Amino acid sequence: MEFTSQDGEQHWRDVLAVLDRTVVGLDFDGTLAPIVDDPEAAGIHPDAHDALVALAPHVAAVAVITGRPAAQVIELGHLEDLADRLAAAGTELYLFGQYGNERWRGSTRDIDTPEPPERLQEFVHALPDLLDTHDADGAFVEEKGLAVAVHTRRLAEPEAAFDRLLEPLTELAEEHDLGVEPGRNVVEVRAPGVHKGDAVAEIAEALDARGFVFAGDDLGDVEAMRQLDELAAQGLATLKVASASREQQALVELADIVVKGPDGVVDLLTRLAADAAER
Repeated sequence: MEFTSQDGEQHWRDVLAVLDRTVVGLDFDGTLAPIVDDPEAAGIHPDAHDALVALAPHVAAVAVITGRPAAQVIELGHLEDLADRLAAAGTELYLFGQYGNERWRGSTRDIDTPEPPERLQEFVHALPDLLDTHDADGAFVEEKGLAVAVHTRRLAEPEAAFDRLLEPLTELAEEHDLGVEPGRNVVEVRAPGVHKGDAVAEIAEALDARGFVFAGDDLGDVEAMRQLDELAAQGLATLKVASASREQQALVELADIVVKGPDGVVDLLTRLAADAAER
């Protein structure tokens, strides 16, 4: 891993000093799970569970904060099994799905989710004509309940298709009073409002945290990083981790540490647990 902010190493030490009251927050795709062509075929890194279980006795909580639907991440990440192992090690697993619109925790296993807005379904109905008009009718449309994602990764020229679709998708979303979140060869459309920063603020306040570590890889994680800056201004120890890739460098300038994808995230969690055990 590489410390990239001026005070990155100090932030690491500050978090270690209050680790027992620190929340470890993690994005899913690109952070805990490698990016794959088929979003439904994604899977959590094979060593992620063990790394988090090793860290569990030293932290206040673990939170997965993702744009995916909660039920999907529970399945893809085997989070019920992880929740059991974390509980046995002394900590709770929280899940915020669809950018914080959905909530789940390991001790209750119930998903709290609101109803999707009607205007989102109207947007979905208009999508086929738009994709056909812009020579992208082979794009994969993923309906998430509270959001819809248009993936270009399966197309012959995914980057060109993404560039071609971003503006018309944004215009169509705005016509339906919806927000747009560009990502790695994906454009996600959802009702504006809740974002990952809100989830960070919510769990930090609920647990009276004194520290917060967050790792993410994409534009949807920017608000979470910015919320860590707000928490730092309130006196919390914070550590911002970018899971970097060749596709998306936007988070690097915000981060204290840059790691190489999910492998690097797992290594960082392992090192954090080892440093905590030595204290």
